[in-house]
Amino acid sequence: MISPYSLTGIDSSDEKVSVQLTKKEVEDSPSIGMDEPVSRQYEDAYNGYYGFPNYWGGSYMWGGNPSLMRDRSRWGVAAAEAKGWDRHLRSTHEVTGYHVHAPDGEIGHIDDFIIDGETWAIRYLVVATKNWWPGKKVLISPKWIESVSWDAGEVVIGLNRETIKAAPEYTEKSLLTRDYETGLHGHYNREGYWVEELAVV
Repeated sequence: MISPYSLTGIDSSDEKVSVQLTKKEVEDSPSIGMDEPVSRQYEDAYNGYYGFPNYWGGSYMWGGNPSLMRDRSRWGVAAAEAKGWDRHLRSTHEVTGYHVHAPDGEIGHIDDFIIDGETWAIRYLVVATKNWWPGKKVLISPKWIESVSWDAGEVVIGLNRETIKAAPEYTEKSLLTRDYETGLHGHYNREGYWVEELAVV
């Protein structure tokens, strides 16, 4: 696994991602089975090995360090393994297809994800509502998720079906400009993620 901390550039035309890691560092990094969820214990060891700060340790998106600086002096010094194995992260491949429920009933399933090209944060879930409203896809922010059942493969959001049904339709040709996002969040009567992020800078 490669953390967004290590990214140094993205070349869309050649479909290449550059990272600040050597092949040796990656070869010797903590390994994990691709069919297993990622635990907080694994992340602690992974970040300790690379010298990355833990993203859950501060008010910024990637923790307490907004500049994503790496402490190379810590390379190779993995954190001590904690007891237990609390699973909390899942691959987008695994959750694609999960059923999405509103308080008043099912609305569709997760079809795709929209990822921020600068921060690599998951900004939206693309929800296909074709089982209820033929052919339509809508965007839902992960911040609006109220609960997830990993065993049942279900996601519950705090928006009613009629609000989602009337939401702006999303297609692959849709341009996700700030004006589009502002209109989307205005429809749902929710504050944009950019407001919160500007507040902590």
